[in-house]
Amino acid sequence: MSNFYNYCGSEEHKNFKYNRRNFFTVGFLSGLGLSLNQVLASESISKAKAKSVINIFLPGGMSHQESWDPKIYAPIEYRGPLGSIKTSIPGVHFSENLVETAKIVDKITVVRSMTHGEAAHERGTHNMFTGYKPSSALTYPSIGSVVSHELGVRNNLPPYICIPSQPNEFAGTGYLSKMHSGFSINADPANDGYKVQDLSFPVGVDENRFKTRKNILTTINEHFSNQDDDKLRATDSFYQKAYALISSEKARSAFDIEKEDNKIRDFYGRNSAGQRMLLARRLIEAGTRFVTLTFGGWDHHDNIAAGIRNQLPQFDKAYAALITDLDQRGLLNETLVLVTSEFGRTPKINATAGRDHWPSVYSIALAGGGIKRGYVHGESDANGAQPENDPLTVENLAATVYSLIGIDPDKRLMTPDSRPVSVVYNGHVERDLLG
Repeated sequence: MSNFYNYCGSEEHKNFKYNRRNFFTVGFLSGLGLSLNQVLASESISKAKAKSVINIFLPGGMSHQESWDPKIYAPIEYRGPLGSIKTSIPGVHFSENLVETAKIVDKITVVRSMTHGEAAHERGTHNMFTGYKPSSALTYPSIGSVVSHELGVRNNLPPYICIPSQPNEFAGTGYLSKMHSGFSINADPANDGYKVQDLSFPVGVDENRFKTRKNILTTINEHFSNQDDDKLRATDSFYQKAYALISSEKARSAFDIEKEDNKIRDFYGRNSAGQRMLLARRLIEAGTRFVTLTFGGWDHHDNIAAGIRNQLPQFDKAYAALITDLDQRGLLNETLVLVTSEFGRTPKINATAGRDHWPSVYSIALAGGGIKRGYVHGESDANGAQPENDPLTVENLAATVYSLIGIDPDKRLMTPDSRPVSVVYNGHVERDLLG
């Protein structure tokens, strides 16, 4: 079960109304073994717009000019080598390579005013995965790990899954326990013979032998149960999740993309972008709370036209299929879908026909889970250099995501040395994004 080792004092909920009736309820529930924190968590979850999140991360820094925010009236050295197309929203254009996405723009929100100040890949990636600026004093948990910590397992599936694997160190648990790491698929579902490790009994082990091993492990764990060691607790948690997953045919089948109809697989595209997004849909449909998937490499310092044309059509087909499929299944309203990158690209084409790092303004996309449909939030200036209006910060994006899935952004989590740290620092929900 080695794959399970890759599992990639709280403040009261501010919206909870403290009155006599609620305290009687808390008193009653405590008799059933429920704590005040559990009651508050249930209150928060019940108000969530989204049951699950799919975070599609495009590493390297995708150019906003060659995707969501083409500068069709700018001089050629700013506009770049690619053309644009109209979308179904009057006056809104996308890159010429977002043909399918342009048709479903009425179902999504595009943010053209995302901004932060980190021009290095590592620091920009840290921002987008944690909602925090990097700090030498503390390692922050990823949003996926916080979701795992706060919301836990559902339907015997890992609450946080990475496709195909944990994409970077900032997708990890930070100061939280390792038991909230993301479960790594460790295989590309587009590959022939794709199979997730450790989802069936090893050769020569039947159900009875499996139960015997589990009982032996339980005895060993009891011997170490009084030791306050995060590694031991995390290992025990991994095994318990492994037992639950292996024992559930329904949970295991969610990983089996071969069970999907061939027409649906073709609809998404028989490539990495298509099959990763299809697998993400299968996992959230089965009960996973947070899926992070990565696709491509978007660090186009040279020949940006070729780099974009080589990858964006795959993304375009897969993303449009994912949004359409979720909508047709009645899942879009309860699934928050994010498309992010660590930053954008420089306003002006460089000497090698590419663009360099540019965090001052760039674009992301959101859909479902309480997000407006058919909306463009903010804009960049004429040359794509700065936000023209309605800038969206990393902190406000994170606060919005947490709020939509039912986690109070102002809540404080405890570090191993008992320091309270806010889930999001100095961020607020961006109400204009909400439907």
